[in-house]
Parts: sequence; structure tokens; C-alpha cells
Amino acid sequence: MKIVFQHHSPLPVMGYGGTERILFWHMKELTRLGHSVVFIGPADSQVEAHGIELIPIQNNWESLIPKSADIIHLSHNQKVPGDIPTIQTVHGNGKLGELFCLNSVFVSKKHAELHGSNQFVHNAIDLSEYPFEYSPKNWDQFLFLAKASWRVKNLAQSVKASRSASKHLHVAGGRWWGLSRYIHNHGIIGGEQKIKLIRSCDALLFPVRWHEPFGIAVIEAMSQGLPVIGSTYGSLPELINPEAGFVVNNYNELLDKVKNPKKAFDPRVIRKYVEDQFAITKHSQSYLALYEKVISGVILNPEAPTYQLKERAENLLPF
Repeated sequence: MKIVFQHHSPLPVMGYGGTERILFWHMKELTRLGHSVVFIGPADSQVEAHGIELIPIQNNWESLIPKSADIIHLSHNQKVPGDIPTIQTVHGNGKLGELFCLNSVFVSKKHAELHGSNQFVHNAIDLSEYPFEYSPKNWDQFLFLAKASWRVKNLAQSVKASRSASKHLHVAGGRWWGLSRYIHNHGIIGGEQKIKLIRSCDALLFPVRWHEPFGIAVIEAMSQGLPVIGSTYGSLPELINPEAGFVVNNYNELLDKVKNPKKAFDPRVIRKYVEDQFAITKHSQSYLALYEKVISGVILNPEAPTYQLKERAENLLPF
């Protein structure tokens, strides 16, 4: 199968970029499985060493699509002219009134439902970039791994709970602007530095106040055996099973779990859960099945998906 991807950022991404990393891992996995993968993107992309054909992007990138392509896979909302079948992954929440293409696929079951669809493939990670080193966990060092400046990620109540419980919180993805011996700012980090920080912590705090489409930080933390304390919104109840953390309804429940989980988690069980459910191999196999459907003429959604709620996705939900 010849599969064409297009993206505006160079791949592989050097710094922060959840969407870009998942896209690149998926492209590499498809190549490993024997498919022909073409990337229309910035000329400074370093994909050819991984067996991916690079077509440097121009203003009218659609004119560069090889006529021999079997399918086009996009990660942004755009209609592509021509008769080559197209599929689109929707990574974020839609704007009010925004319509997505009929062959849109979402990143979790709840994410799909919130857009009037039932088509989803869970995000995944390349576990070769997340080697596991077992170590027993205490309950003193917590991690906040998200864009700290984005209010929906709820750094404020993560800090409040940690300080109230006299627990240490390591903030990665920005910083908390305050003084406390319990809060440690690490800024925006990636690669081995991020892996080391995750391993040094005991659990991830992820009490988001919006309908989280997926939350790759959740499975990154779990890949290193960390349980996750997350809110009830969006995909989190799908991702956090009882052996891998807690889903909490409000701040008081968050504080209670931070103070004392009243149960022990096995990092090896959590790692195995990620291997079984969120490895890039499973992700790519799921998309290959969808590619075959779309190429055969199946329309994935009977109507154009659109965000179903009446308020902006970024409006803070109660917690």
C-alpha cells in the first residue's frame, strides 16, 4: 500500500510535539510492515533514513501527491481535491460549528462521541523510545506533565493538592510561578531528560478541566510504571484502569488520593498494560484496517462530524 502523509512541521520533531511524534512513529511502523510511505513536508525533515520518501513541501502541496498513492492520511482538517481516498485524524477538539470530513477518525471513544462519531483509534507510543526500568514506587514525588500555561490542564489544583499534602510536585511543560519547597520547575523537556524525570516520580497528576481528547502524557507516565490520578473528563476513564491509577470527580478526591492512595500499584503491571493497549504496532494495525475500508469505498461517518457541545471546548469544566 502506498500511503501519503502531509504535515507542516519537520519530522522527526526535535522538541515538544505530541501529534508530530505519533505521526512519525506511525509512518515508521508502516514502513517496517512493508508499506510505501511518502511524506510531503519541510525539506529539512530527516525521514529518508527510516525508509520514508520525502517530497519537500511547496505552497500548493496537493499538486505533489503521487498519482500512484493508494490513500492520503492527514492530521489537519482539509479537503483534498482529486479522487485519491483520504482519511483524517482529528487530534484536538473542534471549534463550534466546525465540520470535519466524512472519513475522520478520532483519538478516543469519548472524543469521537463528542463529535457525533463512533470512529476512533487510540493514540500510542513507540515503546523502543520508552525503555522500562523497574523500581519500587513511594508516594512522595508527583509529576505534572502538560502545557502548564493552559488552564484546562489544571496545574493550579495540582499544585494546591501537593502543597496541602506536603508532597513534592515536579512540573514539566512550563513552570509554576510561585515559591514553595514542594514545587520543582523543570521547564519544557524531552528525550532522555523527560524519561529520567518520569522515572524519578511516583505518580502523574492529570486532573484536567476539559474533555481531554487523549492525553499522551498519561501513557508516557504509565510506560515507566507510574499510576495516574486523572479527572473524569474526556478520554481519561478509558485510559486509566483500576490497576493503573484513579479517576477522581473533584479536588477533594484528588487531595485524598495524593495524601494516601490506600492501595499499592505494581509498576510492571502498568507497563504491561501500556504494551498491550497503547503500543504503536496496535495503532498502525488499526489504521491499516481503516485504510482498506476507505480504499474499498466505505464512508466512515454517515454525516460530517462536528463538536456536539454548545460551549467552547476550552471553557473550564467544574472540578
